[in-house]
Amino acid sequence: MPRTEKQLHPWREPVTPRPAATILLLRDGESGLEVLMTRRSASASFAPGAYVFPGGALDAADGSEQAKALSNVRPTQGDEQRAFSVAAIREAFEELGILLACRPDGSTASQADVDSLDRSQSADFLAQLERHGYRMAVDQVYWLCQWITDRDLPKRFDARFYVAPMPGGQHPVADEGEQFEPVWISPKHALERHERGDFFMIFPTIRTLRRLAAFADVEAVLAACASDKPLWVSSPRGGQVRGDIERFSEHEPAYGELELVVPDGQILHALDWRHETVVPLLHNVHRLTAPNPGFMTGPGTNTYIIGEPGAWAVIDPGPDDERHVERIAQFVGDGLKYILCTHAHPDHAPGAVILKRLTGAPIFGAPSGPNFRSEWKFVPDRTLSDGDRLMLGDTTLRAIHTPGHASNHLCFLLEEDALLISGDHINNGSTVVIDPPDGNMGDYLRALHSLLDEKIDFILPAHGFVLGPADQAIRQLIAHRLTREAKVLGAVRRAESGDLEKLLPLVYDDVRPELHRVASRSLLAHLQKLCEDGLVRESGQQWQAV
Repeated sequence: MPRTEKQLHPWREPVTPRPAATILLLRDGESGLEVLMTRRSASASFAPGAYVFPGGALDAADGSEQAKALSNVRPTQGDEQRAFSVAAIREAFEELGILLACRPDGSTASQADVDSLDRSQSADFLAQLERHGYRMAVDQVYWLCQWITDRDLPKRFDARFYVAPMPGGQHPVADEGEQFEPVWISPKHALERHERGDFFMIFPTIRTLRRLAAFADVEAVLAACASDKPLWVSSPRGGQVRGDIERFSEHEPAYGELELVVPDGQILHALDWRHETVVPLLHNVHRLTAPNPGFMTGPGTNTYIIGEPGAWAVIDPGPDDERHVERIAQFVGDGLKYILCTHAHPDHAPGAVILKRLTGAPIFGAPSGPNFRSEWKFVPDRTLSDGDRLMLGDTTLRAIHTPGHASNHLCFLLEEDALLISGDHINNGSTVVIDPPDGNMGDYLRALHSLLDEKIDFILPAHGFVLGPADQAIRQLIAHRLTREAKVLGAVRRAESGDLEKLLPLVYDDVRPELHRVASRSLLAHLQKLCEDGLVRESGQQWQAV
């Protein structure tokens, strides 16, 4: 993480989450997969009035030797997994009267067995099972996911979500104390009703149902969970969007920025894209987004202002936009030391000339290469090479040469805070176009791999929110590129011989047609890399597999 003294907000220790278990009872309905849900009491201390899956906090007895002796388990279910599964089974019984257990003869417990047991809070669940000779069907319970309550909330749980097939012949009956109105519903229908406003659900429930909606039936869900490892683990973060609080999971674009700016989870950071206001990310890192949104630039080009009053560096002053650059100049005053450009594309570098005129600061970067478009030619006042360092008070900026998107592309690493200003080498929410001849896919992938050797926690891209954790983002980007490369090679082999026009719809069938012109440049870059690797050959603009 960045240095503590650079954080904008004092640390507030989040509430320690209580271990808990939740169970999704599943069945195959007429229209496909259905899940059993119930409405929580309006007076409940957590998620009042919400439709939920049954569950609750882990009890000491759930992990006891008695519980262990009363459990049928799979070989892959260890003691911890068994204890959480027991908690889920117990909660299903107490809240909805569903008993996931077997009789002494091994047959599944029936409704009559459920009716013979006491569901009151004072009753000892395990003692009743032991007295009747029942064994809990822990081996029929599978770990789906894990949700850790948002850090800003006063009551938190570390809840493991389990799935299990509904026992035949049993019928849910709510306890009418904590839970009401049990209902079987398909994930899709539950989500539709929530959108209409007549089926209130909280964030983890919504996101879990979205994942479940992709499964056709109970068998498919259980097969996906067969490894006894969660399909995902999430602790959401909240931010302000248009004045309201919105929650985000780890895979969503805003998550990394919230993790950087408010690591303790307080709702203090606004995520609205503002083109007229400098946004502080840390005491030594600020962002001003140029008003040039579009399908290639996302919300606009991010200008980063690094350092402290009297010693600032501006990275990527942006396009030829006088007003945008004036805002930068007003913020830095007479303290601008360096104007840095990651590369020479027209949404990044033209503003440097305006900013130099307004402030007198010199322009640093790498000159554009011989294959770069002549109308965008870039010649800095001082050339930066790989490894060059610039000091801004107690912050060190190191240049890292990262060719691929452009031959002169540089990233800048804030060494003390492990932050990478990535320019267009890595973006949030879109892949980078590689445009030969100046762009080179082989160089691009090699530069990505080289970044894995650096100490980087977060990535600050030219387009989109902050990305984190950096290592994961880089590896996912490499995997995406290699997956696309494999698709290119497969298309060439199927087509036997083809030009860009023939191969493009085969390779980019998952991309909107209006983006195909741009995608064709990256396709060419992939084909050229495959030629370098000896897997494809080109003759007369026709590509063939070797």
